[in-house]
Amino acid sequence: MARHTSPRVTALVVIDMINTYDHPDAEPLMASVRRALPAMVGLIDRARRAGVPVLYVNDNFGRWRSHHGELIDRALDGPHADLVTPVRPDDDSLFVVKARHSIFYQTPLDHLLSELGVSRLVLCGQVTEQCVLYSALDAHIRHLEVAVPRDAVAHIHPGLAEAALEMMERNMGAEVADARALSCDG
Repeated sequence: MARHTSPRVTALVVIDMINTYDHPDAEPLMASVRRALPAMVGLIDRARRAGVPVLYVNDNFGRWRSHHGELIDRALDGPHADLVTPVRPDDDSLFVVKARHSIFYQTPLDHLLSELGVSRLVLCGQVTEQCVLYSALDAHIRHLEVAVPRDAVAHIHPGLAEAALEMMERNMGAEVADARALSCDG
């Protein structure tokens, strides 16, 4: 009996880019975000043009009464809005609020991806050696394909970020390449 295979559906996940940068390690992170921002913007634009779902999964920063609009407004009103404005969600973007490192931990993301028929995630955003790494692992154990554009993720510690990218590639079978080399469609 032939196994039924569905067409591969990709979603772009933008991790923790709605940020006020008023936390420890913000300075090295902001420097890395500035370098990664052009690749992130290009990736988001390509995904939107291709009709690929763009999902923002963002920390709530302990603001338990907030929703995505408040998080966005707060970041855009802050002193580092220049790091948020280029990657801000548009009206078609979906938004999931998280409270821990993984985009999946106690969020409705798993259900949302299932509803959308997504089988492949392209992960961009911050922090490579933390939230991106843990999210890639959680996607891998859910049997989702993972791609990580090395130039569209930001880090705090360069050495740990390189190790995280290597772990994602070797241990999780993630496709790790420059953003322009990654397919944004199914």
